[in-house]
Amino acid sequence: MNALDRPTLEELCDRLDELAADESAHVVVLTGAGEKAFVAGADIKYMSGLHIAEAEDWGALGHHAARSLETMRKPTIAAINGFALGGGCELALACDLRYAASSAKLGQPEINLGIIPGWGGTQRLARVCGLGVAKDLILTGRVVDAEEAAQIGLVNGVHDPVLDKALEVAKLLASKSPLALAAAKEAVNHALQGEHPKNLEAESDRFGGLFGTEDAHEGMTAFAEKRDPRFVGR
Repeated sequence: MNALDRPTLEELCDRLDELAADESAHVVVLTGAGEKAFVAGADIKYMSGLHIAEAEDWGALGHHAARSLETMRKPTIAAINGFALGGGCELALACDLRYAASSAKLGQPEINLGIIPGWGGTQRLARVCGLGVAKDLILTGRVVDAEEAAQIGLVNGVHDPVLDKALEVAKLLASKSPLALAAAKEAVNHALQGEHPKNLEAESDRFGGLFGTEDAHEGMTAFAEKRDPRFVGR
């Protein structure tokens, strides 16, 4: 069920850090092995033995993985096959795009264990789906199916097989300018935080700065010449 114990989560963090620094990787797709689960959650048996300091350290490790997905300069896509519960849902929320198989089940059931989401779920779920939906799922701990997840905006779409859809979108994104993708991702990530006028000013700065890149020149030249652009990331 791809439940995350400490060694697995540490390995995931290390791999995400590697991919973030790998210039040959233009898009990152996160999915679970098999069809039963994306990530069924954290290893509850492991968590049950944690003391406060150990739990805080465990939470920090989950935040590391989620922040990597959210802030790396390249797009990240979650291909949700089966259960994405607790930490699994939180990792999916940290991705830029989320696609679910029709069999997918998503939720933040931590309340049923006497705890709360600890890898960013209280914050990202509210930003992705709105405060009302976030409180509904987090306070009740209920699990939603793929259809409802799409209705509430938790996933971008429902597709079978889901990995094929994720890779199709990844291929499309990989054809774009990595500089423009990074600028767009960073700008949108700040849309729901900070001061609106400053965010608009930052967007303007990023917009103008891209005009000094080879990719922008190539993109506009290719459009005028009615051909596909060939972006080089400079």
